[in-house]
Amino acid sequence: MSDTRTSPAVADDFTQEWHAWREERDRIVAAPGGILPVTSITFLTSDPARIERIPGSWSSAPDGVVVDLAEDEGAIAGGTGRVVLPRAPQFIPHGELTIEILPLDGWDIVRVRDPHSPALTAYAGTPAYAPDPAWRLEGRWIPVVEQVDLGSVIERLSHTAESPGVVEVEVGGRTRRLTATPARGRSDAVVLLFRDATSGHTTYAAVRELLVSLPQEGDRVIVDFNRAYNKPCAYSDFAVCPLPPHGNILDVAVRAGERTPYERGGTDPDGSA
Repeated sequence: MSDTRTSPAVADDFTQEWHAWREERDRIVAAPGGILPVTSITFLTSDPARIERIPGSWSSAPDGVVVDLAEDEGAIAGGTGRVVLPRAPQFIPHGELTIEILPLDGWDIVRVRDPHSPALTAYAGTPAYAPDPAWRLEGRWIPVVEQVDLGSVIERLSHTAESPGVVEVEVGGRTRRLTATPARGRSDAVVLLFRDATSGHTTYAAVRELLVSLPQEGDRVIVDFNRAYNKPCAYSDFAVCPLPPHGNILDVAVRAGERTPYERGGTDPDGSA
């Protein structure tokens, strides 16, 4: 692993920037649109089903998501009686709650969000390895477009993505070619989904993620595992995260970045909770 720092001044900047990143990560995890407010997940079928805490009988139909409301159940999205919601990602306010509609892999998924959920109110931050410049590596960006099949933390789901390329980087004394996937809302970066030998021990078992900025010129990129972060599934069973491509499963322990959340049994690097 190559150390990209050469002076105490750079070291100070490196550490300060890492701490600022950690603070921003905590804000993202605890945000209202994050996973922590979610209190349930329901996969709709053609058979109407009740969902705890929200009115109506919910089902999936060819023309969208159907909600059948009794006369005393009020309205959903301004409609009463039989309401057909478009098959599109959406958030529907309902009192203090928010009803999320998430079409994915042929399923209509409903998640209930509560701004006072136990998971959100109990969130106490995420443990992480101390920043180590030895895990800030230089790699090479190789653009090559291909369709990649990704599994999911939920067995009935699968994910696919169009990979824009691979990142070639030396990890654990070997050159690895890590498949990149698009970074949501970013045209100047990609993400690396990965697992390593710490997964299921000190880090979340299924997947971590790392954002890599694309080069403006040339092919050099920085792969900073100190900024490897948890996907929503590390915090909740109601997440629908993809799994890493097979080639992104590393046989070396990446002791950098975020660890297993406290609420999932995670500890600080010194072993304290």
